[in-house]
Amino acid sequence: MARLTAPGAPFEIHTEDVLGEPMEVFAHRHRSLSELLQRSRGFGDAEYLVTTERRLGFTEHLDEVAALAQALREEHGVGKGDRVAISAANCPEWILVFWATISLGAVAVGANSLWAAPELAHGLELTGPRVLFVDGPRGALAGEQSFPVLSIETDLPAMVARHRGAALDQTPVREDDPAVILFTSGTTGRPKGATHSHRNVLCALWYHLLNDAVAAEMGVPQSGRRFLLATPLFHIAALHNLAVIRLAVGDTAVIHLGRFDVDRVLRLVEAERVTNWGAVPTMLSRVVELGDRLADYDLTSLRSVSVNSAPSSPRLKAALREALPVAARSLATTYGLTESSTAATVATAAELEADPDTVGRAVPTMQVEVRDDAGHVLPDGVEGEVCLRGPQMMLGYWRNPEATAASTAPHGWYRTGDLGTLRDGRLRISSRRSDLILRGGENIYPAEVEHVIASHPAVHECIVIGVPDADFGQAVMALVVLRPDAATDEGDLAAHVAARVARYKVPTRWALGHEPLPRNATGKVNRGQLAVAVRP
Repeated sequence: MARLTAPGAPFEIHTEDVLGEPMEVFAHRHRSLSELLQRSRGFGDAEYLVTTERRLGFTEHLDEVAALAQALREEHGVGKGDRVAISAANCPEWILVFWATISLGAVAVGANSLWAAPELAHGLELTGPRVLFVDGPRGALAGEQSFPVLSIETDLPAMVARHRGAALDQTPVREDDPAVILFTSGTTGRPKGATHSHRNVLCALWYHLLNDAVAAEMGVPQSGRRFLLATPLFHIAALHNLAVIRLAVGDTAVIHLGRFDVDRVLRLVEAERVTNWGAVPTMLSRVVELGDRLADYDLTSLRSVSVNSAPSSPRLKAALREALPVAARSLATTYGLTESSTAATVATAAELEADPDTVGRAVPTMQVEVRDDAGHVLPDGVEGEVCLRGPQMMLGYWRNPEATAASTAPHGWYRTGDLGTLRDGRLRISSRRSDLILRGGENIYPAEVEHVIASHPAVHECIVIGVPDADFGQAVMALVVLRPDAATDEGDLAAHVAARVARYKVPTRWALGHEPLPRNATGKVNRGQLAVAVRP
């Protein structure tokens, strides 16, 4: 690592000014995402995007991106700084829209495909896109808008056909211009748009390029890799850390279509000879649960498995090493946020074997500190708030200066709200963003769900907490205080919530009654007391 990042080396790291603060950066990095597009033609007809329905090589992909970009520019007036929103399930067309948007200097807005109609409406109102691309199910949710709503199934291929043969005319951008908006659940009840610059996303790329270089130095093959893309493209794990990187290095992204189903996914791994899989814990739990039936699948192509996006137990990691011994030799885990664009820390397989609870050390160009409430750095082993600093940290929350200010500290530091400890440079996470519920890799803020439940006429007050769940890590539980003589039940309340938020946020456990919720001396509901009371 020291040799690869030394002065004059390919991955030289030095200090530069980043938005007014001196930070460590890769000296020889790309300066815009659009640089990657032009270079991708060099990979020719090698497969970039593969599904059970379509195979798209790098040259064909670039030609379709160029055609779509020209259609967006000429037919819809999309230019530098405009937003182009995408609300669709994973598919090659999602990625086509992303790259066409980037080439125009515009900003790609990745809407959560699990959103309910009110959530989608908020995301669109916040970002003000010039156009919105939707698939069939999301088109029904979007309804009528003041801007064009374009179908991925029909409008997009027609746009490409009308402009086929167009040259890729890339719009110049600055490194710190916004490129992507991805949403993170809002602590105050509404999703926030984490805004990533070209620099931010390229930091994710260069982190992975350096990892590849280190692996190559250690004799790990880097050619012929085929990565399974089974997490949503509106997450950094699938977009920044998979789809973008595969275009830059010439690897294949094998896209699983539809909801996760362990049999279909493993058959896809088998058929497409997938070599690398980065998964959320719930997915890998499904694999482990197969037990002896795992032998029914030919998974010999897998070289690497990693677990990301949510905490995973030492027990799951141990079970994976036993179930997939070849791939799990490389089992690693990371800690990161939508706001950090990529991993903030990484724990190697060796580190995890030595310390199963660690999330590892800071990645290159990232700084990690644990601080007290006054912002003072705490000594090793003392719990405090995890704070991050580096060129990969987001620009801020789109059109939300209050939330941006609340999460930042002087000199470019970001306050995660997560509690953790550092010891000899290795980070452990104690709890995630205080009240945050992590269900199968999806973040759920109780306030958002509470606001929806409280809008039901039978509800006097409520609180939403996470409770242990063997399948998803945590389940969403609602404790509801009903108004006198209220006429409602769990089914009615669940239907009320399901009509307003994504289905994964809907409580699956309910406790209805008339007793007031317990409060502390300041009048706040005592979440901790309730969580202990309902824990099995």
